[in-house]
Order: sequence, then structure tokens, then C-alpha cells
Amino acid sequence: MPGAKVTACIGHRLQQVGFFKHGDQRGYTPDWLCSQRRTYLRRFISANELSMSMPTKSHQAEFDNDAFQQALARFNASRLAVATPKAHWQQQLATDLAHQFREGNFLEYLRGGVAYLLPDAALNPQEFVKWFEGLAATGPGQNHPLFDWLAGHASMADMRWFLTQEAAGEAGFDDLLAYTQVKLPAQAKLECARNYWDEMGHGKQSAMHGQMLDNVVSELGLQPSIDATCWQALALSNTMLGLALNRRYTYQSIGALGVIELTAPGRVKKVSAGMKRLGQDGRMRAYFDLHAALDVSHARAWIREIIAPLVEADATCARFIAEGALMRLVCGERCFKRYSTELGGLVVPQATTLQAAHFEQEVEFSA
Repeated sequence: MPGAKVTACIGHRLQQVGFFKHGDQRGYTPDWLCSQRRTYLRRFISANELSMSMPTKSHQAEFDNDAFQQALARFNASRLAVATPKAHWQQQLATDLAHQFREGNFLEYLRGGVAYLLPDAALNPQEFVKWFEGLAATGPGQNHPLFDWLAGHASMADMRWFLTQEAAGEAGFDDLLAYTQVKLPAQAKLECARNYWDEMGHGKQSAMHGQMLDNVVSELGLQPSIDATCWQALALSNTMLGLALNRRYTYQSIGALGVIELTAPGRVKKVSAGMKRLGQDGRMRAYFDLHAALDVSHARAWIREIIAPLVEADATCARFIAEGALMRLVCGERCFKRYSTELGGLVVPQATTLQAAHFEQEVEFSA
């Protein structure tokens, strides 16, 4: 029977990762395997040298570096790629699980780090929406001087470097939307669909937003790559993908996507101004000019059709939406600080810190 074969295969994998003691002849029944899930997970993690504790202050060195973010970026590229069935798919699943534990710890590190910035839990839905809208002016990384400098002073070499980093760290808003909207309530799902149709250029390939950015990269001869990208830019992309791909972070993804729409117009407008000053024509600036205008209406609709109804229906989701927005903003702010350093040591404001005091938690697995 197919079920028996699957169970035997799982049992064999448990042996491979050291779940069974030497000589254990226990039968691999589905009920028994399910009853042992907690122990299996713990031994699996131990076998793969993964920590069972949630991130603490010491984890900053683990996550905030090139090696970790590059490895996670490569994992994301692999799991998103169109693929075909492989003979050794079980081993691939085991490898994927190890990456997903590391990804989970990284995302929890960010969640804990922004906890002190969260709004008062007692806010009613209208007050929460007002707080969310206020992030456009007061959120981490807003009004950063990097963008005034790009608009008025950056050389073409500076602009090319900046655009290369941004392109390499682009997670693909259309794909993030598609993953996030799964099983959302009808009103929220329909707004995601409208936004997605805009991302798809209303069915015209040359007007697809991703295609427009690809054209900029191609026309300027940019060569974005994981190895040549600042870890901060990779962390931003990894965060957005982690939130969208893991259903436990659906509300965080909604907050993160919403705050992009809310805060992007001011930044891309200045990028476009800098490109115009450097002699780039309207065709090259079209991607940035489009988002400077369209994202304003997108943000209003996202708040009206998604965030407000969700919070009104269930006030407990407000915290998670806020977390996602703040995680996205802090990741962006860290990019701006690194870019400023790389582009000549611009004087920048003090960056928002990730508060380690909120990281002291312990992992618990449900039986």
C-alpha cells in the first residue's frame, strides 16, 4: 500500500538522522510516528547542530552577517525556483527543514527586536489605522538623508551601485502578494487581486512591474548577485520572503507589504529625480515614476480594504500586522545606513536598534 511505503520511508529517514537507537526494531506505524513527533524534532535539530532556543542577544552575530544571509538567500532562490521531482526528495526535505529552523529563528529575532516599538495593545481599530498611517512620517528609516543625496549629489557610479543592491534585494512584490493572499477573507483577497493585477501590468508584459525593473537592470548593465550584495539588503529580501512563505506570519506579511506601499513613494520619487539629473530618460525612470504615483493609491486601498477590516474583525491581529510593518521598516533602515557608509560615509541619523531584551523566550513544540 502507498501509505505503508511512505511510512517506511519516513522511518528510514528517522534512522538516517539518528532518531532510533542502534538495534531498535520498533515498527514504523503512523500513530507511533505521530506520537513521537516532539522527540523526533528535538533529535533532528540536535543532529543538524541547530539551537533549540529562541534568539537572544548573542544571536545578533549569528544573523547579521554575510554568511548567514547569503545562505538563506540561496535557500530562498532554490525553494522558489520551478523544479521537477527528484529521486532523493526526502534528503532535500531534511535539508530544507534545517534552513527553515534557521529562518524561523532569524524572523523571531526580528520580531523580538521591534517589540518595544509596537503600539499600545488597547488601541481601537480606528486608532490602530492612524498609528499605521503615521509610520509614513515617523517609522524607522523615514526621511532618511540618503535619498536627498541620491537626488541631488550622487554620481552615476553611485547610482549604479545603489540600484544594483536594490535589484539584488528585490523579493518580487507580485510573488509576495500571491503567497500572502492565500485563504484571506474575500475583501482582503480581492484587494490583493487588484494590486496584483497592477503588478502584472494589466496583462501587458512590458508594463509588468518586475519586467520594468528588469529592464532598468539590463539597460544599465547591472549585475546583481548574492555574493556582491550587502547582507542588509539580503536580510530585507529574506525577511519579506520568510513572512510571505510561512503561514504563521500571514499578518506580519500583510503589515510589511502595506508599509511598503505606504512609504515607497517618497523614496522612489527622489531616486527618479537623481536619475533624471544624471541624464536618464523617462523610459529608464518609468519604474520609479510609476511607483511614486501608484503606490499612494495602493496604500490607501490596502489600509481601507485589508488592514482596517481585519483588525475590526479580530483585534488580536493588530499586533502581528504592526510587527510586520516595523520589521520591514527596520530592515530598510539598516540598508540605508549601510548604503550611506558604502557611498562615502554620509552623515546619517542614529538607526533604530533591535532590542535584545525581548528575545528571551523558549521554543515549545505541540505534541
